[in-house]
Amino acid sequence: MARHCWVSGKNPLYGNNVSHANNKNRRRFEPNLQMASLLSDSLGRTVRLRLTTNAIRTIEHRGGLDSFLLSCRSDQLPPEVRQLKKAVVKARARREAADAAATA
Repeated sequence: MARHCWVSGKNPLYGNNVSHANNKNRRRFEPNLQMASLLSDSLGRTVRLRLTTNAIRTIEHRGGLDSFLLSCRSDQLPPEVRQLKKAVVKARARREAADAAATA
């Protein structure tokens, strides 16, 4: 499985371990990835995503998964999350149509 965040797109970076004697050895700086279960209010279920801790904080700051996805442009999201956004938009439209029919 690739070591990248599905929302922010962070990937491993490469650099050097530098010793006190100034010896340089190549190393990888891995992103802090976590499997996160986020609740989608529109879909009515939890969604498991592989995210960095920074992306989890950003999603929570923007008010949850649904509002985060609706506030992001689709071309900025990877294909896995773009499908999720499409499902959220569809479910939200279906729920609004049902609410409009119930009030009429």
